[in-house]
Amino acid sequence: MQMLFTLTMLAATGDGFLPLFDGSTLDGWVNVNGAASTWRAEEGMIRCTGKPTCLLRTDRMYEDFILELEWMHHEPTGNAGVFVWSDALPAPGVPFSRSIEVQVMLGVETENYTSEGDIFSIWGATMTPDRPHPNGWARCLPNASRTKGAGEWNQYRIECIDGRISLAVNGEVVSGGYDCNPRAGYICLEAEGSPIDFRNLRIKELPESPSPWARTANDAAGFRPLFNGLDFTGWTLPEGHEDNWEVSGTAIAHNGKGGDLWSMVWLSDFDLIVDWRWTGESQGSMERPVIGPDGEAVMLEDGSPKTVTIEERDSGIFLRGSTKSQVNIWCWPAGSGEVWGYRTDTSWPPEVRAAATPSARADKPVGQWNRFFIRMRGEYLTVVLNDITVIDHAHLPGVPLRGPIALQSHGSGIEFTNILIRQ
Repeated sequence: MQMLFTLTMLAATGDGFLPLFDGSTLDGWVNVNGAASTWRAEEGMIRCTGKPTCLLRTDRMYEDFILELEWMHHEPTGNAGVFVWSDALPAPGVPFSRSIEVQVMLGVETENYTSEGDIFSIWGATMTPDRPHPNGWARCLPNASRTKGAGEWNQYRIECIDGRISLAVNGEVVSGGYDCNPRAGYICLEAEGSPIDFRNLRIKELPESPSPWARTANDAAGFRPLFNGLDFTGWTLPEGHEDNWEVSGTAIAHNGKGGDLWSMVWLSDFDLIVDWRWTGESQGSMERPVIGPDGEAVMLEDGSPKTVTIEERDSGIFLRGSTKSQVNIWCWPAGSGEVWGYRTDTSWPPEVRAAATPSARADKPVGQWNRFFIRMRGEYLTVVLNDITVIDHAHLPGVPLRGPIALQSHGSGIEFTNILIRQ
């Protein structure tokens, strides 16, 4: 089979197509958020276990192109996808990226979605379908049934030109859309629960079509998963509190009952992405101080601290093995991102304590996903919460220069997902 694949690549050079897969390795592809075992190159195929739900993407962006590939589900009912014009990273709280998805499904036919090659926008991308959806969705349902069953190869030809997309299934165009944004980005293969094989992936890049409406996907490259979406490989469960942490879907779920979860990987300078959301009940209503931009409690005229009543929730992320360099997750008025160990340490100069105080409260409502971007460079920390910089190049004197990270247990139910690291 390897020889056949090589001959196919050689024959393809005359029509402007280039191989997107070399037939024997995953060179040129990036494991975005899955396990090491999810994707493998074997016998001229990219083979996928389907678990966890995750993405494998190209290592570069594409704008105007024609993509051809073949896929085969092994079971009568299966689900996967091909994403185009995708972001480099998953959307907050989910294993999927902002993109236009070309459905790779088998064995499911409904009024709203099919197994015949639907095309739709997901997680903030936009598209107008070629034909109106019966329920008004931004989804094009195919006009013909061309998909073969389990154990048979299906061929997709996906044309993406100037924000317009069309799909031909086994030689016939069945679906499409226009006014797509983004219209430049990565190409992804999606795992979504069932084993699937892909082969004969090839691409023809076309001259870009300049458009004042074009938007490019985010290109945050270089990240790798620190949590594989399946189990606690690479993490140390707290002794005696192992049952308080579990993998739920593609997230790490903690019940708040004790024991921090530490990474086995030690880090020095890094960029870290962590999505998190509160789950379960609060620890009760409590009076908490209002913190000023200088890191001090705001005082009333009578000399007492100004407080507000909150539903107490508390957690955090320890950096470089230190509980002092903790990026707080909580419901205090100051907002998440505060570095408690430095803000409250009166032995440090005022400028150190002020820099460890969030400049804004950027938390989303309880139950919604939040995204941290955390950057460590030497003794300096930057924290971006939900696209708002809340800690900007704060100096953390004496912080260890290397160590693991930890997800903190502090009495509250919380979930974490999309834990991605760039060293």
